[in-house]
Amino acid sequence: MAQIETTGLSHSYQPQPGYPQDFVLKKLDLNLLDGHAYALLGPSGCGKSTLLRIISGLLQPTQGRIHFDGKDVTHLDARQRHVAEVFQFPVVYETMSVFDNLAFPLRNRGLDREAIAERVADVARLLDLTEQLTLKSAALSAGARQLVSLGRGLVRTDVNAILFDEPLTVIDPQEKWHLRTRLKQLHRQFALTMVYVTHDQTEALTFADTVMVMHNGRILQSGSPSELFERPEHTFVGRFIGSPGMNFLRCQFDGNAAIIGDQSIPLQKSYSADIDDHSCELGFRPESCTFSRDGSGIAAQLINVDCTSRRKIAYLDAAGSSICVSLPADQDIPADSHRIRIDPQRALLYSADRLVEESR
Repeated sequence: MAQIETTGLSHSYQPQPGYPQDFVLKKLDLNLLDGHAYALLGPSGCGKSTLLRIISGLLQPTQGRIHFDGKDVTHLDARQRHVAEVFQFPVVYETMSVFDNLAFPLRNRGLDREAIAERVADVARLLDLTEQLTLKSAALSAGARQLVSLGRGLVRTDVNAILFDEPLTVIDPQEKWHLRTRLKQLHRQFALTMVYVTHDQTEALTFADTVMVMHNGRILQSGSPSELFERPEHTFVGRFIGSPGMNFLRCQFDGNAAIIGDQSIPLQKSYSADIDDHSCELGFRPESCTFSRDGSGIAAQLINVDCTSRRKIAYLDAAGSSICVSLPADQDIPADSHRIRIDPQRALLYSADRLVEESR
């Protein structure tokens, strides 16, 4: 496996890009450590699949360099980079048996029959495919075919990284859970360098050591799942991570308090006084606010309530913005007036969409 670095990586699908908006990737500097699992998370069109194709060698970047373990591979094709890629739709030879699919990369490299049989048997055991080796791949479920596709990468001993491009999109929910768990086990067991592209935050947060949230061709924040949830560095990250995402209310900053309407919310941290009131917002999770029972808090109008077996999600309009409040399923919502109290210890201040760091 390899450490992968990119420097000033940019890409445009236009022949002569001249403006920043012409680029789908915008000067990315990455350092993907050997043996770690990463997820590229973001909405459709943010550039994550383009970045994956550039890493794999299927696409040449417009600008910037790529290094594998310090070696410049920018102009090497996919075969020379020795990467394995698992695509959204399983890529297998359906008329071949599972054994022949797994053996195919080794036969292309001229290994003898005994070495191929031994290596295929090892990989089949890892992926729980031993009992299916003689079956035609066309007879397998979508999840099993995706495991075969993964196995074709694992069977090689020269792979620098395994890249996943939305690999669970066509898998049914039960198989999706099994396959995601299997990938995590494989990573922990063999310390494989893995890069996983998805728009599904559950897949990203449960699979990766480090999640990189992408938007408009940039990586807005990289970090552990808990870091992204507890301290999003950008309002987009706050809204994208979490179900529901983070609430944001326009506010004015006054010393160590956020002013929303006629309410002053004392903040538990010290901030610089130089904050632009025109772009100032208070961010807080739906789990860190509740309904007030004593008439204090921010006035809000109840719009709707969704109930699940464990949580009750109330949707409200407060200070001209839509917010959510997440409550235990057995907690009642006041029937008359609705006012929202925010936990100041779990509230964060944002200016121009960026997290305002506390003063030292």
